[in-house]
Amino acid sequence: MRQLSTLGGCLRPIRLTGHRTEHHLDTRAGEIGPTAHHLDSANLPAGHLLVRCNNRRTTRCATCAETYRRDTYHLITAGLRGGKGTPESIATHPRVFATFTAPGFGPVHNRPTGRPACRCGTTHPTDDPALGTPLDPDSYDYESAVLWNAHAGALWRRFSIYLRREIAKRAGLTQRTLRRHARVSFAKVAEYQRRGAVHFHTVIRLDGPDQTAPPAWATAELLTDAIHAAARAATVTGPTLGGRTHTFAFGRQLDVRTIRSADFDTGTELTDRAVAGYIAKYATKGAETATGTLDHRVRFLAELAHTDLTTHARRLIQTCWDLGARRDLEHLRLRAWAHMLGFRGHFSTKTRRYSTTLGTLRRARAEWRRLQTAITRGDDDTTLVLSRWDYAGTGLTDGERWLTDVLQTGKEAADGG
Repeated sequence: MRQLSTLGGCLRPIRLTGHRTEHHLDTRAGEIGPTAHHLDSANLPAGHLLVRCNNRRTTRCATCAETYRRDTYHLITAGLRGGKGTPESIATHPRVFATFTAPGFGPVHNRPTGRPACRCGTTHPTDDPALGTPLDPDSYDYESAVLWNAHAGALWRRFSIYLRREIAKRAGLTQRTLRRHARVSFAKVAEYQRRGAVHFHTVIRLDGPDQTAPPAWATAELLTDAIHAAARAATVTGPTLGGRTHTFAFGRQLDVRTIRSADFDTGTELTDRAVAGYIAKYATKGAETATGTLDHRVRFLAELAHTDLTTHARRLIQTCWDLGARRDLEHLRLRAWAHMLGFRGHFSTKTRRYSTTLGTLRRARAEWRRLQTAITRGDDDTTLVLSRWDYAGTGLTDGERWLTDVLQTGKEAADGG
């Protein structure tokens, strides 16, 4: 139970075999002293060392996904308010929250604003599984929907290039000169709409060189105008299939709003905390949450016969599988990413100078735990660690799962008391 308690409720831990040995060092004599601590997986009650899976998906491990969500929240917040190595002065820089959507591939069931019912004549409740599915599946452009997801990352890269170009144009500078006066920083997360199309939520910020104050001409209004222009201009040419050349661009629904400081929160402004919480929420969700598809890779199409998928998700995966068999589309790896409906990009990305990194946050947490253990045991800094660990499996046994439930129930009771 002590070993399971260190997992924090993780239900799919990684099982490792191996050993870890710590020796005290005699710095004066330059010799390795006797063994201070020794851990061998064979002597552990579970027969293995159990470590957290650190999966970001809520459908795979809700506990580890919550840690990922919190880390993402702090990463986004540091780029909006400063902290964790980012100067607090960036809170005064122009920054906006922008949402980029996908184009249409055919009419779908929805809950339109300002109208009493969907195009089908029905008023759908929020949890209606029909939402996002095509009104006419036979006329829905599944091919373009899958290829849009596959090219969404390339389209974002094209947009980021055009954005710098549009900012330089409005500032009366060349792109090369712009680098000496201002720099664009952003952090974004991908979200699936119910119809299975990826769109992006992003924080975009204008800085001076090295995160210093930007020039006077760098305003939120200029940034907003440049984003709209770049989004209209950015296109990516896709493959030609059946005599039809696919060209991809963002949808017409582009929402760009200025982020205000929490100090000026009047209840209607978009604050930095609201933005960070919104982005972090979607960092732990994938296609399976929105469209009812799978949260793991499809090795054989026959697997779908034994899964509970919506008809819409099944057709999207089938389209990925069929297009993935074409040699001219091998570079898109559609079969490998069929469970993601063709999207193979990272869910959470940022520019280097936006703020800290997830890796830095994880290392800081691991270092804090190491120091707490060293303080408890009275260790000093002159310790040599020799270890080797090998992968032995994933998941808990039935008994370990039962003990984990007991621990979680006790923790919830303690928290409630």
